[in-house]
Amino acid sequence: MIQSTHLNYLSDSLDKASDITSVMHFMDHLAIAIYVCDNSGRIVYYNAAAAKLWGRTPATGHDQWCGAFKLMSPNGDTIEPACSPVAMAIKQEVAFDNEEVIIERPDGEKLNIQMHSMPVYDVEHKLTHVVSTLVDVTEQRKGEAKQAMLAAIIESSDDAIISKNLNGIITSWNIGAERMFGYTEAEMIGKPIVTIIPSDYRNDELMILSKIRNNERVEHFETMRLTKSGSLIPVSLTISPIKDKNGTVIGASKIARDISRQKDAEKTLLQNAGNLETMNNLGKLISQTLDIDKILQNVTDATTQLTGAEFGAFFYNTTDNNNEAYMLYTLSGAPKEVFEKLGMPRNTDIFKPTFAGEGIIRVDDIRKDERYGKNAPYYGMPKGHLPVVSYLAVPVVSKDGTVIGGLFYGHPQPGKFTKEHEDLVSAIAVQAAIALDNAKLYEEVRQLSEKKDEFISQASHELKTPITSLNGFLQLIDSSLETDDQNKDFIKIALKQVKKLSNLVSDLLDVSKLEGGKLPLSFTHFDLVQLTREVVTQFQYSVKSHTIELNFKQDDLFVYADKQRIEQVIINLLSNAVKYSPRANVVKVETHKEDHRAILAIRDFGIGIKEELQEHIFSRFYRVEDQANQPGLGIGLYICKEIIHRHNGHLYVESSPAEGSIFWFDIPIEQKASII
Repeated sequence: MIQSTHLNYLSDSLDKASDITSVMHFMDHLAIAIYVCDNSGRIVYYNAAAAKLWGRTPATGHDQWCGAFKLMSPNGDTIEPACSPVAMAIKQEVAFDNEEVIIERPDGEKLNIQMHSMPVYDVEHKLTHVVSTLVDVTEQRKGEAKQAMLAAIIESSDDAIISKNLNGIITSWNIGAERMFGYTEAEMIGKPIVTIIPSDYRNDELMILSKIRNNERVEHFETMRLTKSGSLIPVSLTISPIKDKNGTVIGASKIARDISRQKDAEKTLLQNAGNLETMNNLGKLISQTLDIDKILQNVTDATTQLTGAEFGAFFYNTTDNNNEAYMLYTLSGAPKEVFEKLGMPRNTDIFKPTFAGEGIIRVDDIRKDERYGKNAPYYGMPKGHLPVVSYLAVPVVSKDGTVIGGLFYGHPQPGKFTKEHEDLVSAIAVQAAIALDNAKLYEEVRQLSEKKDEFISQASHELKTPITSLNGFLQLIDSSLETDDQNKDFIKIALKQVKKLSNLVSDLLDVSKLEGGKLPLSFTHFDLVQLTREVVTQFQYSVKSHTIELNFKQDDLFVYADKQRIEQVIINLLSNAVKYSPRANVVKVETHKEDHRAILAIRDFGIGIKEELQEHIFSRFYRVEDQANQPGLGIGLYICKEIIHRHNGHLYVESSPAEGSIFWFDIPIEQKASII
């Protein structure tokens, strides 16, 4: 060591030189801090390097033991002057080599110092001086502390911290790596890093090494790694180049973080989002339809997907004469033939609680359930049955407490269904029950409506015959009477009422035909202007209370439509215009063409219709309450709307109370083939 060599040289020089001045001059030019104390510990010499290290200039012959402001042990305890290395060297007359102390300078800075104190003797072997050298090891200790801290961090880290050379050979392996991958440090040092890389991901390692050789970092690289047990784990890698003192890349430091929980959380979030979307879509589907078949199939398909079941089914709570069998209605994930060949579920201990509405049943392994396998003839699953191990059954209960049926799910692996699946299916079952109740109610209303329409149709046909006969006999009587016969006026009144009754019966027949989709349309080309003029002329003969004003924007307006049905619409709108404007005397009729569509409008100046009622007046049998004293069944506008709709047109109203109404319709001038 350099310090020891210098001390030996100094010792010899002090012992042999007659003049110590030459020795002091030698020490003045050394870069190493050196100072000399006499046998009483007083400093008799120090060189410039020592003064610089102490941060002060001590007084020779006065300051004792050490020129530092304060002296401490490596753990920070104050060292009393009498216990300093110099003092101990004098007392014990032995050299104190490599004693580490901490000195504090006047400015408060502390330095780690290695102190070497060696006694010097005269020719009679009496101790005369102690020569000490001071070596600043502060940066070295800081580096060691930093290294120790880094080592502690590495060893205590949950992340795997691994280093490797540029050939991919592992050079370090921390405890985190042992926990993560299952290999000990002894097993992995010197082994290739590909030991923990799945074969499908080894091209990634080539890419990583290429970047490291180019002095590039790789951050947050997500990939898969292989454990000792053979399982795969997702990891996030951060890899940095390792350089030697010349800056040459010699290897790589790799931090691998297990992101299994993160991936599971992401998967759960995606699954929850998917579940919410599925439930939202399902809610819309079952709320927008009253078709029982569609409701049940949508519910079965969606819940089978949500639970991750291999298959799902809905069974109606319908029993046979022996009160044992249930009816399969929908199935998802398997063909219906699977169940049809085996028969329906029996009234067993497993199925009975669901159809009794006793609650949800969830079993991780149905084969181990005490209720399983107790019933003849199969005492378990029959041959060819879908493989059921995980089992989930949820009753579907209507609002009146009736068990409509049950949703059943199966999976060939155990433990597939969770409490979350119970809650999901249970919530959907409530929605399904409401939808099924609504569908059932709608079906009942539809059947009643069909019976009513059938009655109207039959009654109308039955009424047509006597009305026709009555009209004919009245006309015969009218023609046989003399012109001045007073009974002739009564016959005319009777004929008028018979005609009104005949129109009502015709309207009822039209409603029946419209509801049944059997209203025939016969399309021809005709002039809408000419037809309107003819209808108004005929109408004006029978109506004297109002003047009907015509306004045609063009001389003719040819359309392709059912002339008779369009005439029926015009007559109906004219009749309403007169009927609902009893205090007015004018009705205006206008026709024009706009964007390949023919438009006809009829305006009255009557009682008008409130805005909130206008959307209802085209409904079948609807009567405005404050106009209920007017004769009619409330089907005229309904028929008009349906006729115009079947012409691919639209019927509108614009009205204000006490100001009158405008009714107008538009139809295409030329119809599409699909309408005809």
